[in-house]
Amino acid sequence: VQLVESGGGLVQPGDSLRLSCTLSGRASSDYTMGWFRQSPGKEREFVAGLSWVGSPETYADSVKGRFTVSRDNAKNALYLQMNSLRPEDSAVYLCAAYKYNRGEIFTAALYDYWGQGTQVTVSS
Repeated sequence: VQLVESGGGLVQPGDSLRLSCTLSGRASSDYTMGWFRQSPGKEREFVAGLSWVGSPETYADSVKGRFTVSRDNAKNALYLQMNSLRPEDSAVYLCAAYKYNRGEIFTAALYDYWGQGTQVTVSS
């Protein structure tokens, strides 16, 4: 299984970005998938995710109401629509996956597969 993220960039506060993650090597419909982010000197932080059955959407409190996670299993893809971006959202965003259900999706250690990440920088 390989994961490749895209869509990061440099934006101003209040702007939007849409991140994409493509899973190759297996059918994404068998995988719980999530977005994490990591900033220098900080631990990897859960952002949003979807179980392998596709629901419910789960979000970190810091992004609720601003970010939307979705998936398209026909395209083996996971998306993260990020609106009303803030400087504190700046980080490397990583896509992750594990097969089926392991009880919860918040913990990075549960995930077997990781992408390389895409940089998001929010700055005026």
